[in-house]
Amino acid sequence: MKKSKILEPKRINRIRIAKFISNKVMTSKAEIAQSLNLSMPTTLQNVKELINDGIVVEEGEYESTGGRKAKAISIAKDAGYSLGVDITNNHLTLVMVNTKKEIVESNRISKKFEDKNSYYSFLKSSISDFIEETDVDKNRIIGIGFSLPGIVNKDEKLLSRSHTLRVNNLSFRDLGDSLNYPYELENDANSAAYAEKDDEVGNAVYISLSNTVGGAIYLDKSLFNGENFKSGEFGHMIIEKNGKSCYCGKEGCMDAYCSAKILQKSIDNSEISLDEFFERVRENDKEYLEIWDRYLDDLALSITNIRMIFDSEIILGGYVGRYIGEFMGELSRKIEKYNNFDLDASYIKTGRYGLEASAYGIALAFIDSFFNGL
Repeated sequence: MKKSKILEPKRINRIRIAKFISNKVMTSKAEIAQSLNLSMPTTLQNVKELINDGIVVEEGEYESTGGRKAKAISIAKDAGYSLGVDITNNHLTLVMVNTKKEIVESNRISKKFEDKNSYYSFLKSSISDFIEETDVDKNRIIGIGFSLPGIVNKDEKLLSRSHTLRVNNLSFRDLGDSLNYPYELENDANSAAYAEKDDEVGNAVYISLSNTVGGAIYLDKSLFNGENFKSGEFGHMIIEKNGKSCYCGKEGCMDAYCSAKILQKSIDNSEISLDEFFERVRENDKEYLEIWDRYLDDLALSITNIRMIFDSEIILGGYVGRYIGEFMGELSRKIEKYNNFDLDASYIKTGRYGLEASAYGIALAFIDSFFNGL
């Protein structure tokens, strides 16, 4: 018992140092000691052990304010890997992430979801083939994460409900157990938010603007799930009384105004791609400009409501989020029309990872858990 009590603080320091290095990307022993309020001997000993264990490496020199330049410390990219799998109605997105939080390889496969054995066989073989193609050390794969559109029961490995995939109580145990790696399930918006949020920002709201509208809420750097794991369902916030019909059965939901599908229905109601829609907007096609103007106005109203509730940074992601950046000025002007509490709309950010955000986010969660388990 005495031995375990002596070792526990040492383990805590080891984890703190490893996570600090991971979050900083590149640092020095002096910065570690100062930032974590550790003595230099404690820092040197822990860093040495992490280097010997292949978790940390010295590479190059760190910026110095004077005198001899310190060795730059970073996480070893091959200490471990995790795989993220994002499942949507029509695609599979797979990403392999290393312990340096870099995407080693990614693949997006066009495949319509079906609740059939043939689909799950395809999914399993796609994952196995992807692992082979990335040529990483299989013994260093920490785990596999599945990002899913709907309400997820993590403990039971269950997709409890998904309007998008049209399934209820879908178990992933058979598939997950057959892969022979630890595995987890997470909601797609939560996964994307984990990827897109800034680690330095404590509170943030993520809005996913894809074929459905979803979201996630981070309070004090932790995901707020709600009592029934339904938090962040911004798509079903009513923005117009007695408005357009939503797939959920209500009228006037944000989803009926701000999903990607609104933009993908062309003037003659045939479906077009988002690339084609925005190409026509850039060409100043009058009819498409009108659709985009109405969309931005509905989005601005929705964002303002969310800002009034959370008073935090808001990140726009999902399919439409990939294109918003070039129209941020226009969106900001519309937001300022509705919001007279903020001087500007600088609290609005756009996502960095596009279509890979959800797969990357669920993989990233495994990387972070790797450091917690040191």
